[in-house]
Amino acid sequence: MNTIPLTFDEHQINRTVIGGRQNDSADCLNISVILLNSSGSHFKLQLFENLLSCNFQSIISIENDASNFSIDDVSKRFPTVKFIIPLENATDGEMINLAMSEIQSDYVLVLRDSLYIPGGLILPNLAERLLQDNPFCVCPLLLDKNKVPVTVQCSPSAEKSHFVIDRSKTINDKMNTLYPFDFIALYNRKKFIRIGGFDYTIKSPYWQLLDFSLRAWLWGEKIKLSTILQISYLDDFPVEDKTVNLDYIRYFLKNELPVYKNEAAIIPSVSFVKFVMRSSCGYFEARRQFTDAKNWVKKNSVKFQKDLPTLVQKWVTSE
Repeated sequence: MNTIPLTFDEHQINRTVIGGRQNDSADCLNISVILLNSSGSHFKLQLFENLLSCNFQSIISIENDASNFSIDDVSKRFPTVKFIIPLENATDGEMINLAMSEIQSDYVLVLRDSLYIPGGLILPNLAERLLQDNPFCVCPLLLDKNKVPVTVQCSPSAEKSHFVIDRSKTINDKMNTLYPFDFIALYNRKKFIRIGGFDYTIKSPYWQLLDFSLRAWLWGEKIKLSTILQISYLDDFPVEDKTVNLDYIRYFLKNELPVYKNEAAIIPSVSFVKFVMRSSCGYFEARRQFTDAKNWVKKNSVKFQKDLPTLVQKWVTSE
């Protein structure tokens, strides 16, 4: 596993880029779209038309499987859409990082082709309400294919000194939530870049997303839910894979082990003994992972504004 990245643009992905032109009209939204694609579909044509009807500043379509449909033909029909095709295996987080670097708008809405995206998804008055107070991350109310709300409100908690996540079906507008489900959210691009984006060395979607989100909370940002922005899945929504592996270890070291003291965070050297006893990766790999995380926290120590126990103790669902 690679060393934990220190900068947002540390990792570059080989890719092919086709088309793309920024919307320079005076009335375009200060929002761009990143569309994560998992399957080819004839409905894509309608999907792009619906997105273009919203007058976003730019649209980037991430095509993980270019063989699903003819991108050349579609790009000619939609010349303002930028298609990015990775030429190597890449996680959703890596591709979002890459697309963020191609965008100029202040806000970026990450969507999936597995969602029902109607024309007029975000109108100017809705955009104004969503961007009020310059939020870091706004998560929509997600519905399943039967229009039943998905449980997306998550709160940090503790159970016998272990960190756990509580979930609630009760959702109110502007409630706090720990992370955006399935990466789907409206992100503040500059703040996203400032906290380093998604860690490309964490390959598991769940641990990559939780690592990003907890880092944001510990560094002073907030993640909110919005009930005025509702989006439904076309089919079954994904089941989160929470398998404990090396990705979990990296997430754990970066987010659960740091201690905040004297306006900075550290990973105490004495915590290695407790960590190695719980780790299943062997002494030498545990030492390597621990040292890497300890150095990463040291270099980012003053960016922390709290540690995880403080986040749990002072968590409120609404403010």
